[in-house]
Amino acid sequence: MEQILWLYQQEYDPFYPVICFDERPCFLIGNKVEPLSLQSGQILREHYSYEKNGSAALLAAIEPKTGKRLAQVHSQRTKLEYTLFFQALARAYPDATKIRVIQDNLNTHNTSSFYQHLPADEAFALAQRFEFFYTPKSASWLNMIEIEFSALARLCLDRRIPSISILEKEVLSIINERNDNNIKINWQFSLESARNKFSSHYQKIFSGNSKFKIT
Repeated sequence: MEQILWLYQQEYDPFYPVICFDERPCFLIGNKVEPLSLQSGQILREHYSYEKNGSAALLAAIEPKTGKRLAQVHSQRTKLEYTLFFQALARAYPDATKIRVIQDNLNTHNTSSFYQHLPADEAFALAQRFEFFYTPKSASWLNMIEIEFSALARLCLDRRIPSISILEKEVLSIINERNDNNIKINWQFSLESARNKFSSHYQKIFSGNSKFKIT
């Protein structure tokens, strides 16, 4: 936690961009009965009956300090999709010395994915582009991509989307619009705030942490 919060507090450096990445499942839901025609001033009315059309995976990343985003929609989320996404992420930052990526500990989220889908020299070169920082268990709130997913849910993902092609079209349209508007994330929770708020937990680890008092 402290390492991630420290990263968030660093001054923006284009050669060491801080990127938040994660994946989100999206269920494809169709209508068995077409919704009523939308009237001015009314909300869309859908029939309770629906059909399941499978699922898809949304892979997305955001650079909070610049508002730069990248997203891909796939039919599944395996090591192959992870590799494809990180190839695109590397291309998006051609001048970066190291791309610092915050992500969780899912078993596909490591460089072994690259080696299983690329020749060894290409996998090594791709792995060299990144420096990974992993969120603690049950601490997805530390990853700012979750804030972006919440925004996407409100704008698009909270309704029935019947096919992966429609999902991809609508999600990427919103991502492009948010990119164009340079919508950034203003993260408020600092390293100092964590030591203060969680002082009792710090003290359980080491009694000398009693100096971090709740104010």
